[in-house]
Amino acid sequence: MTFQIHALSPEPFETLLAMDDAELSERRACWRTADCEPGYPCRVSLEDAEAGERLLLANFEHLGEETPYRASHAVFVRAGARQARPEPGSIPDVIRRRLISVRGFDADWMMVAADVVEGANLDATIGTMLADPDIAELHLHIAKPGCYLARATRA
Repeated sequence: MTFQIHALSPEPFETLLAMDDAELSERRACWRTADCEPGYPCRVSLEDAEAGERLLLANFEHLGEETPYRASHAVFVRAGARQARPEPGSIPDVIRRRLISVRGFDADWMMVAADVVEGANLDATIGTMLADPDIAELHLHIAKPGCYLARATRA
């Protein structure tokens, strides 16, 4: 099963990136400086920030549909990040080097499958889940903090 990993678009974060600290605080966002590598994965570039790099930390609604699974979580975004467009069937290193919670949703946005897998072994889990015709797409989260990372669909 060929799959496609999708990074977030930079568009929802453009206005936040131009705001001062007080304005960001009103919108549940703030600036953070990466203090280790890896550790601050940008959801737009699907790359880890380098130590010392400044990133926006913002709340992002990654599942906005009106279901019990409606969800948002904190995400890091680098200023000026270009949206990653991984090749079909490829998994970026930012995902491969982490423990990933995979959540499979049907067309009604109900969770119908879930697993936790080392990112290095994610290909097989994605393939198995997307082989199920009831699964419309997968959401990939960093397992320990639970943060949304990216989504995967059939290519």
